Amino acid sequence: MPTLPAEYLNILAVFAPLFSNCVWTHVQVLVVGAMLTPGQRTVTAILRIMGLSHERHFQTYHRVLNRAIWSCWEVSRVLLQMLVGTFAASGPVIVGIDDTIERRWGAKIKARGIYRDPVRSSHSHTVKASGLRWLSLMLLVPIPWAKRAWALPFLTVLAPSERYYQGRKRAHKKLTDWAQQALLQVRRWLPTRDLVIVADSSFAVITLLARLRRLPNPVCMITRFRLDAGLYEPAAPRKAHQRGRTRVKGQRLPTLESIAQQRKTRWKRVTIPDWYGEGTRAIEIVSNTAVWYHSGQPPVPIRWVLIRDPKGKFKTQALLCTDLTVKPAQIVKWFVLRWQLEVTFREVRVHLGVETQRQWSDWAIARTTPALLGLFSLVTVLAHHRARRNKLPMRQTAWYRKQRPTFSDALAVVRRSLWSHVDLASSHITAHREKLSPKLLERFTEALCYAG
Repeated sequence: MPTLPAEYLNILAVFAPLFSNCVWTHVQVLVVGAMLTPGQRTVTAILRIMGLSHERHFQTYHRVLNRAIWSCWEVSRVLLQMLVGTFAASGPVIVGIDDTIERRWGAKIKARGIYRDPVRSSHSHTVKASGLRWLSLMLLVPIPWAKRAWALPFLTVLAPSERYYQGRKRAHKKLTDWAQQALLQVRRWLPTRDLVIVADSSFAVITLLARLRRLPNPVCMITRFRLDAGLYEPAAPRKAHQRGRTRVKGQRLPTLESIAQQRKTRWKRVTIPDWYGEGTRAIEIVSNTAVWYHSGQPPVPIRWVLIRDPKGKFKTQALLCTDLTVKPAQIVKWFVLRWQLEVTFREVRVHLGVETQRQWSDWAIARTTPALLGLFSLVTVLAHHRARRNKLPMRQTAWYRKQRPTFSDALAVVRRSLWSHVDLASSHITAHREKLSPKLLERFTEALCYAG
């Protein structure tokens, strides 16, 4: 079985107190095997790559996922603290939040639902997808050796459909309810840090934004905004001996759609260094503050930002920010980092086998996908410790020249480090060349033959 380098052991040691001694031994095998295994990330594939295909008590490794007692929340907390300490020791902590669908079928998958597929759907055509809906929180930080920002998952929550709760004692939770619970948990884990949340329009909900603003250390949230939202002036201060209820809003303001069409609107040109991964882009923005209010909902003071392209390549967009002190250009720079969440979802499907696992137990289903997403962040941390000493190698070909390392390069470096610590059987005669042991050669051959 491949052994871990000393520096990798020190990194993984922070998770050891969260498991019992027996379970921790099996967890290390599953973690190392998940990084080395190509193709499907099943427990049986992991045991084969780790040289444990003849292990008679193979069920003990399955029990780590479907029966053993350990807390996913505690693992997420430790992983977040590791990521923050490694990549975001100072400055605001930027967290992206988004949902994704894991396409799974099977009668035993109880939380499975039918959802709109955001990738294949359009404004005129809707495509449905069957699977599990996951809400993932990712730390958006610049990776020094990658020379760009990456989205590192640390907390993933299963958000079942409304049909799942029919006939059950628990009430259905909306996606925004799950988001609120997860964000409040992150606020408790990082009570003293400035927290910035970037999300799409699905999370532009007044109740969610108002709850985050009422915290002792408020959370700044940036989302895409509606152009026809009801905006008002702040309420006038209450006068002495004034009768009736205190007003929560002032006079109605023009909608953002009308502001964007007015000729007297004064646009300001700014340059965004990394516009959705397309390089430097010059855009025009206009911003102001207002109170967002809807009947029966709490009022939320916001700063709105309108964005348009001088060349007319995209339609006018609107953003909102719950922190009125943040500059408009900074709001746009933070929000465009959100596209990295989709990149991470793509990478974990291609390189870490998400949607290929075959667990049917409720506990195993709820644990496996978050673990694979967290493995993306763990591989990044392990590669970062290697890159601090030596430049991270990139795989180059004649038809594709890479300018910056990608996750596939980071995973390759970690795999090479793990394989290099395998004990190789060599001849006692120094004149002879080193030879691979028959068992190791068989494992290499099997890994190549059944790859991906």
